[in-house]
Amino acid sequence: MIVWITGASSGIGEACAYKYASMGAQLIITSSSEERLAPVADRCREAGAKDVFVLPYDLSDVSGIDALVKTAWDHFGGVDVVYLNAGISQRTTVEDTSMDMVRKIMEIIYFAPVAMAKAILPMMIEAGGGHIAATTSIAGRFGFPLRCAYSSSKHALYGFFETLQAEYHDKNIKVTLVCPGRVQTNISFYALDKGGHRHGKMDAGQAGGMTSKAAADIIVKAISRGRREVLVGKKELLMVYIKRFFPGLCAKLATKIKPM
Repeated sequence: MIVWITGASSGIGEACAYKYASMGAQLIITSSSEERLAPVADRCREAGAKDVFVLPYDLSDVSGIDALVKTAWDHFGGVDVVYLNAGISQRTTVEDTSMDMVRKIMEIIYFAPVAMAKAILPMMIEAGGGHIAATTSIAGRFGFPLRCAYSSSKHALYGFFETLQAEYHDKNIKVTLVCPGRVQTNISFYALDKGGHRHGKMDAGQAGGMTSKAAADIIVKAISRGRREVLVGKKELLMVYIKRFFPGLCAKLATKIKPM
C-alpha cells in the first residue's frame, strides 16, 4: 500500500504516518519543513514502513501542485491513498482578520487540497481507482468564534469532496472526510493572531482533547473501511448532531463556546 500524507511533520498527520508505517505501507510524507520531516521519516522506518519518501512543499504556493503530484506519483509508481491533512488556523475576529489572512488560510486548507485532488484524480482513475481523504473539522459544520476564515475553508472542503465522491464513485474513487473536534496538536500554536503573528500556545480546550495517536487509530481504520465521513474527538462532537437536528440551539451555543 502506498500512502501520501500532507501535514505529516506533526499532529494528526505525523500520527497517521506512524500508524500506516506499522502496517508496512510505503509512505510519502509532505510538509513545509524538510527539517521536521526527517525525524518523522526515521521513526516511520523504525515502525515498519517499507520505504519513506520525504517530499517537502509549501502548500500555500498552489502553482507547483501539478509538479508535486507527478513527483509523488512517479516515485513509487502510484498512490493508493492520499490524505490531504495540512492546515493552518487563526485566532482573530472578523474585523481583525485581514483579507491577506483569509487568502492564506484558503490557499492552504482549500485550494491546495482541491488542486492536489484534481491533479491526482485522473492518475487514480487510469490506475483503476484510489482513495482520497481530507481533514475537515467540526468548524466546517458550524460557525466557530475566532475562526471565520478557517471555518469557511473547512465548509468549502465538504462541498468539493462530497461532489467529487458523487461524480466518481463509479470509477472506484473513494472519499473520506475526516472531521476532528479537539485533538492535541500544534495547530493552535501555529495559528495566526492579529497582524498574522503566531498564536504561540495550545488552547485549553485543545489541550484536554483526544491524543493525536488515538485520533490516528480512528482515522486510519475509517479510511481502511471506506467510510464516507468520520468524526474524531470527545464530547465536543455533540455539537455536530445539535447542528443537524437543532440548528437554532447550535447557533446559541456557538456564542458561548470558549474559542481558546
